[in-house]
Amino acid sequence: MGSNSSRISDLPKNEYLKKLSGTESVSENDPFWNQLLSFSFPAPTSSTELKLLEEATVSVCRSLVENNPRTGNLGALIKVFLSRTKELKLSAECQNHIFIWQTHNALFIICCLLKVFICEMSEEELQLHFTYEEKSPGSYSSDSEDLLEELLCSLMQLITDIPLLDITYEISVEAISTVVVFLSCQLFHKEVLRQSVSQKYLMQGRCLPYTSKLVKTLLYNFIRQEKPPPTGAHVFSQQSDGGGLLYGLASGVATGLWTVFTLGSVGSKAATTPELSSPLANQSLLLLLVLANLTDAPDAPNPYRQAIMSFKNTQDNSPFPSSTPHAFQINFNSLYTALCEQQTSDQATLLLYTLLHQNSNIRTYMLARTDMENLVLPILEILYHVEERNSHHVYMALIILLILTEDDGFNRSIHEVILKNITWYSERVLTEISLGSLLILVVIRTIQYNMTRTRDKYLHTNCLAALANMSAQFRSLHQYAAQRIISLFSLLSKKHNKVLEQATQSLRGSLSSNDVPLPDYAQDLNVIEEVIRMMLEIINSCLTNSLHHNPNLVYALLYKRDLFEQFRTHPSFQDIMQNIDLVITFFSSRLLQAGAELSVERVLEIIKQGVVALPKDRLKKFPELKFKYVEEEQPEEFFIPYVWSLVYNSAIGLYWNPQDIQLFTMDSD
Repeated sequence: MGSNSSRISDLPKNEYLKKLSGTESVSENDPFWNQLLSFSFPAPTSSTELKLLEEATVSVCRSLVENNPRTGNLGALIKVFLSRTKELKLSAECQNHIFIWQTHNALFIICCLLKVFICEMSEEELQLHFTYEEKSPGSYSSDSEDLLEELLCSLMQLITDIPLLDITYEISVEAISTVVVFLSCQLFHKEVLRQSVSQKYLMQGRCLPYTSKLVKTLLYNFIRQEKPPPTGAHVFSQQSDGGGLLYGLASGVATGLWTVFTLGSVGSKAATTPELSSPLANQSLLLLLVLANLTDAPDAPNPYRQAIMSFKNTQDNSPFPSSTPHAFQINFNSLYTALCEQQTSDQATLLLYTLLHQNSNIRTYMLARTDMENLVLPILEILYHVEERNSHHVYMALIILLILTEDDGFNRSIHEVILKNITWYSERVLTEISLGSLLILVVIRTIQYNMTRTRDKYLHTNCLAALANMSAQFRSLHQYAAQRIISLFSLLSKKHNKVLEQATQSLRGSLSSNDVPLPDYAQDLNVIEEVIRMMLEIINSCLTNSLHHNPNLVYALLYKRDLFEQFRTHPSFQDIMQNIDLVITFFSSRLLQAGAELSVERVLEIIKQGVVALPKDRLKKFPELKFKYVEEEQPEEFFIPYVWSLVYNSAIGLYWNPQDIQLFTMDSD
């Protein structure tokens, strides 16, 4: 291929790659490895670049798959890497750039090879490739040493123990990516894997003691959001006299592997999105989510989920229960801040959901915060821009709100937080509004969007459940929030009348034609009546528990009182309508006594005076509205495909051919 090749298409002809994948065995002590690993290669930064790289090297990988049983070169490469990792920490402390650079290159090649191996063979076949040695054709090692387990343990040590410096940043990212690749066999199966080989290694044996340390490290990587070293801080520039030593080594020894060759414009500034500004944080979060959603082993629960469920605040001095495995402590304030700042990405929202749902320590801490608006506002913004978000992201945001609204303290406190100038809310200028009223507005808007677009009953149910949980604690509702509550009821009322009319016409039509299948209007009517019932219960709960705090809601009720007339005698709503009818009748009477042509201010004044005079014992008591989020019976059927779709779309430095993916449906290439 020549020493100055700069084209990706030349990679399959590269002499070092051909030797690695060829029919000749290479001893782990051969000088060849220093030559192979002394390349200077700017890491691919986009799926396009990664696709080009994969297409160019796939023939090399397949050649190695074919020849490795006879040569054992994969095992030799891994042993070279393992021998280097033992000195990696010392090399970082001594700023040994060349050693770290070559070790990173070894891991980069291993990761590229593994990705192809895992895609093209079963896990059992992959295990065999780790056992082949330089012996007679087809033979393999019978030693007790398990190279695959040793590699995984080494990666966990590298992630948790190597100090994060400019010169170790890339190898830390590569180590995390390689663990993700090890678990990526799930991508190539339609069914959720419950006993994969890679899971077994990570959840027991020599890797198990690293559980809590790994989870803690990944969380701190997410918290710190460390950006990669600047382009100018490449290993070359760290050397003496302009870095001639390393550049000379790269160009002289690694003749034309990836020395001159680049993918795109390396020095140019790529447009970065907030969630990708830190590759280390991004990869760490994805790996953490993958580990947290591994299925339990038949004889043991997922240790990574156990660690996520039990970690505590660094300020919590109480002892861990003896029954709590893999426990550790982390700074909750730093974690809270990072979660608030990173909610633009699916994966950060999924992490927030996971922690709120599974870790009671985190949930208690967050609900006690006096700055909950920093967390709630980004979640509301996700829901507000529902048209731009995927359905999973919207569900996660909504479930987070549902979990938060299970707490009465939260429901009270959000009405005490006053916000000014919410710029992203465009339907109306909100110069001043409580966080509680804004939450109501956004949830109602989500319901209305769902009614006209997606028509998802699950989304409806969770939105209404969050409103119901809050309803008894509604305080000083903004006039616009009160209007939107009644407007939503108006919309539901119109929809109810329309479906009822369609059902009546359909029934008449069925008398004249028995051959035409009829739409199931009865089911539609049942669903809409369930939603109307829920809305009436929400309004009733507010009137019963906090009437004196909400004159704006009473005003909106009176303004649209005709809406409720048709439901007074409806058998499905008679009981719940009693209190609403009483309030409307009582205040309507007082307004009539006050005369005609009353100003808005005068009406509100009459309402506030009337609240004191209304006999509370006349309001019928109903059971408190309380809805608790309950996870599905088999949550892994939802979460595992979701997590891996995030990995597929968000992982930096990893590319899989869409045609190979089996776990979820690809919308496009």
